[in-house]
Amino acid sequence: MAPPAQPGAQGGRGSKGPPARKLLCMCSLSLCLTYLCYSLMGGTGPGALRSPAGLRGFPAPSALRGSPAPSALRSPAGLRGSPAPSALRSPAGLRGSSATPAPPTRASNASRPGVSAAAWLRTALAPGEVIAAQSGAFERDPQESSTTDEELSRAGSTTPDYGEKRLPQALIIGVKKGGTRALLEAIRAHPDVRAVGVEPHFFDRNYEKGLEWYRNVMPKTLDGQITMEKTPSYFVTNEAPKRIHSMAKDTKLIVVVRNPVTRAISDYTQTLSKKPEIPTFEVLAFKNRTLGLIDASWSAIRIGIYALHLENWLQYFPLSQILFVSGERLIIDPAGEMAKVQDFLGLKRIVTEKHFYFNKTKGFPCLKKPEDSSAPRCLGKSKGRTHPKIDPDVIHRLRKFYKPFNVMFYQMTGQDFQWEQEESDK
Repeated sequence: MAPPAQPGAQGGRGSKGPPARKLLCMCSLSLCLTYLCYSLMGGTGPGALRSPAGLRGFPAPSALRGSPAPSALRSPAGLRGSPAPSALRSPAGLRGSSATPAPPTRASNASRPGVSAAAWLRTALAPGEVIAAQSGAFERDPQESSTTDEELSRAGSTTPDYGEKRLPQALIIGVKKGGTRALLEAIRAHPDVRAVGVEPHFFDRNYEKGLEWYRNVMPKTLDGQITMEKTPSYFVTNEAPKRIHSMAKDTKLIVVVRNPVTRAISDYTQTLSKKPEIPTFEVLAFKNRTLGLIDASWSAIRIGIYALHLENWLQYFPLSQILFVSGERLIIDPAGEMAKVQDFLGLKRIVTEKHFYFNKTKGFPCLKKPEDSSAPRCLGKSKGRTHPKIDPDVIHRLRKFYKPFNVMFYQMTGQDFQWEQEESDK
């Protein structure tokens, strides 16, 4: 006969055990719900606001060291008594780094003679130039592209039977609506360059397919020829610099840049042609039109903040491996810009002025082979669209918004693209 159970012993474990386990489960569930809510509200979870360059704690490049942060960028919102968002407190958007740019030596302020860039950089932005920084403001948006797997497969299979497929030695990485298609078509006229006609989107969308897939997309080349491709969305993709560096750290990079205000309008015009039902440019450009809060989370605006994106690339590639091509000069003087591109790639200057013919109807140069007697080959109907009329006040606010970032970009690259001069002439 079994001994009698001690009073309360079995019952004690039975009565205390289940409630304890329930309490533990409830605590765990509560923590999970708290973390999820915190993430959605902009905490350190998946939905948190990230640094534009995707880099935290990295020192700024040498070009940006040694001077105090300009107040215009230390408080982008330009609101007194209100702290700037942490992701935008530093011009470079880098947390943990106090280094900020010294006044650019080559940048000019033609519209205000005698006033240095450093002087107006210290002027806080007005409320109309506020950066509307919300959770996910600098997250990468999906980029538009008509490239399909079938087109990529066809691009890789239509190359000549001689030569071999190689990974690209040079990439046109941006920017969207800057003139990358015009540059690609022009450089493809060089006999020592073979380039993919479509955008592979390997380093932003198809990276999981592996380098062999990427290599197979490339055209066949002979020894001495350069393999190239262009995908403009790489420039604003946080992961792209590291991935390209992992493929080949000596890869040459080309960025076609354009006045960010004009670029944003061109970007909108392209989207409008595909989606006529979208709101007006003025509506999309502002987080709050009444308060003048510019919505930097809209990709059309965000892409044009070149200095923030460039910070990411300078963590992996020296400035000597990056060529910045002026989208404006590519229209005005295509042969001059192509001379720079060919020198950068180590090619003989074969693509010259005899390859171009300016089409007054389209408003940009058309390409032809010098030996051809036929009409020049121009870019398609998707290029040179007529821009919609934009409220001048909106354009003025955008110019002021971009101005400090443009000056930082001039200093970082050592080039003055004269976008402010261009605007003052209008």
